[in-house]
Amino acid sequence: MSLNSEQLKQHCEMILESRRIKNKIVVLCEGVIPDIGGRRSPQAYKNMEQMPDANFYKACVPTWWRQKLPEFFNCGDRKDVLDTYSSLSILHEKDSANSYLDPKRLFAMIDLDLQLQTIDNYDFTDTEEIFLELYEKSEVKEQNAAQHRIWITGLIHKEAYFLTPELQPIFDNCCNEPIYQGNPAVLAKIYLDMADAICSDLDLQNNLQRAFDRISYCSGLDCTEVKNFQVSWKQRFQNAVDETHRNQSIAVLLTIKKAKDYWHQIKPSGDFSREDWVFREQLSLEIGSFYSEQSSHVKSHIPFFFKTLYEFV
Repeated sequence: MSLNSEQLKQHCEMILESRRIKNKIVVLCEGVIPDIGGRRSPQAYKNMEQMPDANFYKACVPTWWRQKLPEFFNCGDRKDVLDTYSSLSILHEKDSANSYLDPKRLFAMIDLDLQLQTIDNYDFTDTEEIFLELYEKSEVKEQNAAQHRIWITGLIHKEAYFLTPELQPIFDNCCNEPIYQGNPAVLAKIYLDMADAICSDLDLQNNLQRAFDRISYCSGLDCTEVKNFQVSWKQRFQNAVDETHRNQSIAVLLTIKKAKDYWHQIKPSGDFSREDWVFREQLSLEIGSFYSEQSSHVKSHIPFFFKTLYEFV
């Protein structure tokens, strides 16, 4: 549900009038906005960081960052986030006396996705242009990072970061064993299932050239058509000469093949008494905690994002 003009204005005003953003970095992200169908309340916005997706990014804040932590706000879908980013700056400029926002500390994190999203009144005209400026060979371009206030995920979307290969030990050691299609969750199995579904993925096929352009750096893949890519990717993945080679194949897949449906198939073992989505939410926070402890290497997109944010504290 996208925001209409009045809802957008109310949403922005709630953020601007929130005392907790004073002298803080503000990060706008995708996710459900509280009370989107009715009257918004300051209390709902105060508890925003307890909601998905804001709570995941909050969990990713590096353990070494101890003071003036960023404040996170869900803003709806990708377009809503961009509209909120633009509107916050405009409304602040019109009435800065009633705003706690520091526009120089305003950031957004949105999903890459397959479709192009245009951006108004920004240095970059669309999401793909930002992606190409921010990433190369699935690594952050460190020299370009500081100029970006709107960040794009380097993988297809946030849920792809729930399925990266280094997370297998979290799945293996979780107190309520994660189950995928009736068996203990093995990420390698999920990757192969994602690859098997490539030829029936209409969204991917409708945006195939853009998707292939993103991964053109990866050798050994046949990108002449989707079936050839599927076959060559599986061969490359299954015959990887080492972990680096294998992980590059995984990064390629998670850059162009949507992961949400596969993440939503992760379920708890039979002794979990609450809904499946609650389990996944708890697991996502464990994953966020994992990222909070990682070094800010250019290969580690989320930790590097927070390293960049910290420079504005």
